[in-house]
Amino acid sequence: MYIEQGYKGLSEAWRYVLGVLLVFLGWQIIGAFPLIIALLIKSDSLSTVLTDDLGVMSGILGSNAFLFFMLLTFAIGIICLFGYLRFVHKQQIKHLTTSRKKIDWKRIGFSFSIWALVSSLFIAIDIYLSPDDYQWNFELVPFLILAIIAVIMIPIQTSMEEYYIRGYMMQGLGIMTKNRWFPLLFTSLLFGLMHIFNPEVAKMGYGILIFYIGTGFFLGILTLMDEGLELALGFHAANNLTAALLVTADWTAFQTHSVYKDVSQPVLGWDILIPVFVIFPILLFIFGKKYGWKNWKERLFGRVLTKEEFAALNESESDMA
Repeated sequence: MYIEQGYKGLSEAWRYVLGVLLVFLGWQIIGAFPLIIALLIKSDSLSTVLTDDLGVMSGILGSNAFLFFMLLTFAIGIICLFGYLRFVHKQQIKHLTTSRKKIDWKRIGFSFSIWALVSSLFIAIDIYLSPDDYQWNFELVPFLILAIIAVIMIPIQTSMEEYYIRGYMMQGLGIMTKNRWFPLLFTSLLFGLMHIFNPEVAKMGYGILIFYIGTGFFLGILTLMDEGLELALGFHAANNLTAALLVTADWTAFQTHSVYKDVSQPVLGWDILIPVFVIFPILLFIFGKKYGWKNWKERLFGRVLTKEEFAALNESESDMA
């Protein structure tokens, strides 16, 4: 009943359509003001400030300061989203998060822990097998500053993406289409395509979108099967946090004072298929066993109840209680 949680607020289609637009504008335009102002203060050239080259902007501000201002756009975005949810939809954040009586923080922690462990292990194995591809990049003070920024701000960044795409859009599209497969398909493709302007895509080609779209489907399946965002929130935070702290490169979105720097020439290879077609299915199996998932077909492709059906169901459950 995760999608149907949208009925616990005002759920007319126009509210969702307007909300997607206004929150996006607040996130991308208002959220960018602090970064633009910081760049203007540090740079003498307006053309330099208006560049879309992350490396140039990072060079102007310094990698830690640039990371902070870049992540601040997501903090402003999530404030816009929660504000719109509260005042236009009259919906609680809890109902955008989960169908459970309260947010399950243990689910978030478990998902975070398992993916932080797995992704760190993969990085360690790759460094061991290809030591020439990595350069020791650790500097204590810059790393400690990075760690503070990352631990505070990256979960906000990943939560904004989850709440906006797999939360708000998933519920809105499900309520409008009255099915589950279209929200899953649409939000997964959108999540992947949102990364199309990442420097990794420019460097390695559009084939890497297989990974981003595949990750979108994985997180969407987590959300629908578990009837809540908790597992997706934990996974996404762990993924970006380990990437920011452990390994950086000149051609990635996160250029940080991490422990290692990847100095290899990036090549699009079969290795991007392993997470999507091997690791993610294994994780789905683990999560499914742990949380007792059943009725996969119904949860992923079944219909969404109407508002009247959902109200009647809640009423009958209240009577039984």
